[in-house]
Amino acid sequence: MARRRSLPLRALFVILAILAVVAVAERLHVIPPGTLDRLLGEETHRPRQPRKQEPTEPPPPVVARVTDRIDYADVSRQLDSIRVEPEKRRGYQREEWPHWLALDGGCLNAREKVLIRDSRRPATLDAKDCGVKSGDWIDPYTGEHFTDPQMVDIDHRVPLEEAYASGGYDWSREKRAAYANDTSDPLTLLVSSREANRAKGSKGPEEWLPPKRDGICLYVADWVLVKARWSLSMDERERVTVGNILNDCRASAGQR
Repeated sequence: MARRRSLPLRALFVILAILAVVAVAERLHVIPPGTLDRLLGEETHRPRQPRKQEPTEPPPPVVARVTDRIDYADVSRQLDSIRVEPEKRRGYQREEWPHWLALDGGCLNAREKVLIRDSRRPATLDAKDCGVKSGDWIDPYTGEHFTDPQMVDIDHRVPLEEAYASGGYDWSREKRAAYANDTSDPLTLLVSSREANRAKGSKGPEEWLPPKRDGICLYVADWVLVKARWSLSMDERERVTVGNILNDCRASAGQR
């Protein structure tokens, strides 16, 4: 008799466990919304609220800079607009930031487009016009000169992991792809030597600066503009370092 009485209780525990798994899967969007209601026979006819769609197009540049001259007043205003908060690097996975895509549907991916854009002479393309065979590039971090595209990297001025840590952790995969392949503003992506790009890694200005000393001010100013454009944050150490460098650069340039 005791064994018969325990069977319904055991079955109840199994059912509750299944419902709990379904509820979690629904919340994580693994299964369609409303699945739990349908299982319970309690589906209602209330209209579903559409999920908020994040914009997947890059935001417009915050400062239009077409030369190497820095407008420190504009950069300072953008720096003041950036929120200061601790970084959140835990959970970063590079594969969740799809890069070197052809988001416009053509055969030229973001890497090839940047190579074409940054070449000081018209780049030579392959027979299908889908890949760069040669060009003329100067690495702004080192001043080195390159003609072979295999000898250069495409650098994310604000690295993907840094973007994740300073706000991108909350972005959709589509917005991450828009950032990782952004060719709409020349500040986001640039051609650099492989050695400089690997030395920089995911570091910010508080840990790494270009070895070419006259490239430091431009690098830090552009770092600020990219962060402001994409509404990314800075941590306290980064904010202090960037502010100090820009103050020194501004004083050296004689700008008030």
